Amino acid sequence: MPLLDHLRELRNRVILAVAGIAVASVLGWFLYTPLFEALQRPILDIAAQRDAQVVINFAGVATSLDMQIKVALFAGVIVSSPWWIYQLWAFVGPGLTRRERRYTLGFVAAAVPLFLIGTGVGWWILPRAVAILTSFTPQGAANIIDAQSYLGFVMRMILAFGLAFLLPIAMVGLTMAGLVRARTWLAGWRWAVMGTAVFAAAITPTSDALTMFILMVPMVVLYFGAVGVGLLADRRRDARLAAEGLA
Repeated sequence: MPLLDHLRELRNRVILAVAGIAVASVLGWFLYTPLFEALQRPILDIAAQRDAQVVINFAGVATSLDMQIKVALFAGVIVSSPWWIYQLWAFVGPGLTRRERRYTLGFVAAAVPLFLIGTGVGWWILPRAVAILTSFTPQGAANIIDAQSYLGFVMRMILAFGLAFLLPIAMVGLTMAGLVRARTWLAGWRWAVMGTAVFAAAITPTSDALTMFILMVPMVVLYFGAVGVGLLADRRRDARLAAEGLA
């Protein structure tokens, strides 16, 4: 397929993915109240436990509307994850053989639960992160948290966890497309583990090692799982090319 056609295909897939997120965001718009209550629950629990003033502040006139739009989009990205993940695979799929498409389809089907598990881990860590970060507030002082900053913090953490769990999908896609050999991934496993540790330490806002390892260990396991799938795919491709050469 010529480069221009690839760019058109990418544009179409991006448009379809964005349209899916927009449609799913409508649901998030109508569910804004329970969603916002769930998002601010860690703040309310901390305020009750410490008998302190820890509240979310809407600083501007249009902040409430802006928050509702962002929460709706945030929910739309998560709800529509099966759709935009499929668009990613549909863009890569035409460059693969029929056997490779069958082989990767099952692995890509795991991308949705992996993404949702990642966001679930992020959601589980959220109250712990908020509790630790707000614990630095001096005694007798109030912690009035800007609504925009808080929502940005929550969205970055939860979505980053979800996207981190999609790393093996990207690895397998590059291997299946013939852009990266699985042995290249395997040769760089030390750098991958180190990079995963740095990523986990940077993305987890808490200071304890346990939270970092909760994210790091699954990512390392998924990395080596993707390497294993890539090695099998490379072996089959090499065998097929050798057979075609003999023919």
